[in-house]
Amino acid sequence: MSANLFAQETKPTVAWLWQVVTGVGLVVLLGLHMIANHFIAKGGLRDYAAVVAYLRNPIILVLEILFLVCVTTHALLGVRAIFLDFGVSERIEQLLTRVLKWIGVVTIGYGLVIMWFVIR
Repeated sequence: MSANLFAQETKPTVAWLWQVVTGVGLVVLLGLHMIANHFIAKGGLRDYAAVVAYLRNPIILVLEILFLVCVTTHALLGVRAIFLDFGVSERIEQLLTRVLKWIGVVTIGYGLVIMWFVIR
């Protein structure tokens, strides 16, 4: 009879706390994003020129960057948690964490570069 990997006690990490923090951040930032872009904007959507003008506001730019960071972090922590639920070894867990961190850095970097080209 095989051992049930899901019955193992998981070791405590702070990753779940960051996922909770980014989840709360997502709720707040997504709410602000939806209100500003879909309820306040004339016609329900902004055209390209209006988006550029909107993003040139420093407060809005900071909120959109925070939104990008929260979405990316929350998603990658969720992917990590799914893989860890399968009971991977310590070595695989460390490799997975490093790979997902780099994916996050590249994703956020790409988003920042795109944002820069839009607002310049």
